[in-house]
Amino acid sequence: MGEPNPVLTVVADGDVRVVTLNRPERLNGVSEELHQRLAEVWRELAADPKARAVVLTGAGRAFSAGGDFDHLRRHHTDPDLRERSIRLDRTIQTEMIRFPLPVVAAVNGPAVGLGCSLALACDLVLMAEDAYLADPHVSVGLVAGDGGVSLWPLLTSLLRVKEYLFTGDRIPAATAVELGLANRTVPAADLQREALALAGRLAAQPAEALRATKAALAVLVEQVSRGAMEAALMAERATMTSPDHIRIIDELASGARRRSTAPSAGPAATAAGED
Repeated sequence: MGEPNPVLTVVADGDVRVVTLNRPERLNGVSEELHQRLAEVWRELAADPKARAVVLTGAGRAFSAGGDFDHLRRHHTDPDLRERSIRLDRTIQTEMIRFPLPVVAAVNGPAVGLGCSLALACDLVLMAEDAYLADPHVSVGLVAGDGGVSLWPLLTSLLRVKEYLFTGDRIPAATAVELGLANRTVPAADLQREALALAGRLAAQPAEALRATKAALAVLVEQVSRGAMEAALMAERATMTSPDHIRIIDELASGARRRSTAPSAGPAATAAGED
């Protein structure tokens, strides 16, 4: 993990490991490299004998804005990349469900698409008061194969799942708590401290009992979600080359490029696509 500017960092804080999505200039949009690291990091952490709990967060002002435009567009013409991405999505979901340690999401800003799925796959979710969740896969012509279809119905009512997956509407932090998609909101300035404190409390619990409790719950989650996950992944693969998706992503990417050349546009203007 010593490479310069890694897209994902792991830092030890006592017996807590802080995992940070580290592409702040792109609002932590998921590139191919970050996608790969998100599939690998859970086994690495599980093999760390000194780790007892994990905090997952994003660098800068976003948790993750979803798929990086450049990465998304490559799927349109690269069948091997499409297959790799589906495998990685499956691996990320499975590894997070089976991960033996408690994971606290510190949602410091927008958590969109895969970013939203990552947050909701954690065991406990703290959100900055100005953060929000959104899963606009459908709005960009895709099926939410990376967790929206399989995980959301375990957390809130099917009616609300359909509302937010079908529309892609943003869910403010306070509403996320009301819906059961987050545990509580925290002032943005206090989020990291609160998340570390909660992870530290979990790390201090009797390890065997906590792990066994999480493992038993994971059996339930995996049994209930597996069929929906596979159906959604296959549908996502099919929609990666749909005319609607190609058109929408091309339009969004063109708009992002125009904003990036405007005098007032900052580096975040071309960050990522919200899927």
